[in-house]
Amino acid sequence: MTKKILVPGLIAGVVLLILSFAMLYGAVYLFPNLAEQYYSPVFREEGNYNWLFYIHPFILALALAWFWDRFKEQFNGSLIVRDLELGLVYTLVASLPAMLITFSALAVTVPMVLTWLLYGFVQAAIAGLIFARMNP
Repeated sequence: MTKKILVPGLIAGVVLLILSFAMLYGAVYLFPNLAEQYYSPVFREEGNYNWLFYIHPFILALALAWFWDRFKEQFNGSLIVRDLELGLVYTLVASLPAMLITFSALAVTVPMVLTWLLYGFVQAAIAGLIFARMNP
C-alpha cells in the first residue's frame, strides 16, 4: 500500500505545493483586481493559520492517491484522458459543491469562486497525471 498511495501522494503533494505558489503569484500578477479582493474582512488577517496553506496540497494529494488507487479502473483512455477525468470528477464531486456553499455564505465574487474552481481542477488533474504514471 505504501508504494501505491503514500509515495505517489507525497510526490504529488510536493508538486501541488509548488503549483500552489506558482498559481498564487501568477494570479496576483495576471489578475491584480481579483487579488485585491483578498483584503476583504471576510478573510483572516492574522497569520495564525498560514500553515494550512502548506499542508493542504499534501492532504489533498494523499486523499486523491487513495481515491486513484481504489477507483483507477473506472478511468479509461490515454494517460491524459485519465488524469483529466480525475480532475473533472474531483471538481464536480468536491470542489463545485464546496464553491457553491462558499459563494452562498461568504461575500466573495463569482470570478474569485471560478478561479478557485479552476485551481481545484488543475490540482486534481496534475495529481492524476502523477498517479497514472506511478500507479497505473
